[in-house]
This record gives sequence, structure tokens and C-alpha cells, in this order.
Amino acid sequence: MRAIGGLWRWRHNPLRRATDLVEAWLALVALLFVLVVTPVTGLLVGGAAQDALQRAARAQHAARYEVTATVVRRLTRSPLEADPEVSALRDSRSRVTADWRAPDGTARHGPVVTTLKTPHSGDHFTLWTDVHGTLVARPMDPVTATTHAVLAGLGAAMLTVGLVEGMRRLVLWRMVRRRYARWDRAWERAGPDWGRTGTGS
Repeated sequence: MRAIGGLWRWRHNPLRRATDLVEAWLALVALLFVLVVTPVTGLLVGGAAQDALQRAARAQHAARYEVTATVVRRLTRSPLEADPEVSALRDSRSRVTADWRAPDGTARHGPVVTTLKTPHSGDHFTLWTDVHGTLVARPMDPVTATTHAVLAGLGAAMLTVGLVEGMRRLVLWRMVRRRYARWDRAWERAGPDWGRTGTGS
């Protein structure tokens, strides 16, 4: 709105310089870019991210399997884990030796991390593995994929706003520098006679 007001104010102002009108037009164009290009950019990037993330989530769900593991014994905490922050982070998890069967039928055995607070031998818990029983991370769920896509769209929109404003400020800075250079040249021409009695007579 300031850009439109600036254009209206400078229409017939006798003190208007060409650069004043250019500044007002520059502000209006930047505003239109922000209002039109920014949402489009956000939607395009968010849509592309949504498609890619949802495909990745479906691929992960197709290649990862939730299996049931059985606790063999609880593993003691390593003496190297003396950092209180690390210990606090791992308080809700326990390391155990467990047995589980891979989706392809292979019997697996090894140390794993479980969310069981007090695991005992024979307790059951779930793990995510590939088809051969190798431990993998939990697959991404569609809600998380959508959240990441929305954040990507918002980030792209904010980046577009920053680029448009940065370009506007760069052009404005160059215009101001040219204006100051013209003033300096005019001052140099008037300087030798400035303040002298009878100047111009």
C-alpha cells in the first residue's frame, strides 16, 4: 500500500525527481512479486516435496518390516557413558541382547536398543528390519512427510521474499549512490564560488 501511495503522491508533485518515481515503481513491483510469486513458489516447492516424500515413505513401508524380538539378557551400560546429558537421553532406553526372526525366515541374534524400561529375559518388543533381518529405522509416516513438505514450501516462500527484498534494496542502494555522486559533482562545480560576495554578477 505504501508503494501505491508513493506513486499517487509523486504523480504531479513539482519536486518529483525521476529517481523518486523509479523508487515508487520499484516498491510496487516488489510488492506484486511478493504477493504473486511467493505463494506460487511455496506451492510448487511444497507440492514437489510432498510427492517425493510420500513416494519415499511408501518405498520405506514396502521395504521395512516390523518384527517381534525376544530379550535374551540386558546389557550393562558402558563405563564410557559418564556424560550426564548422554545418560539422561538414554534413560528411557535399554540395550539388550535379543533374538528375532527376519521376514525371510533367517534367525537373527545381537545387541539392540529397546524402549523397555526394565527388560527381563523373555520379554517381547518390536523392531524394524529389512527383508534379511538387518535393523533399520522406523519408516516415515505420511503425516511426517506432509509436515516436512509444508515446511519446505514455507521455507521456499520465505526465501523468495528475502530474494525479492534483497534485489529491491540492492537496486535502491545503487540509485542512492548515483544520486550522491551527482550531488558531489554539482557541489564541486559550485564549490569554488560558494559564499563569495558578488558571485554570479
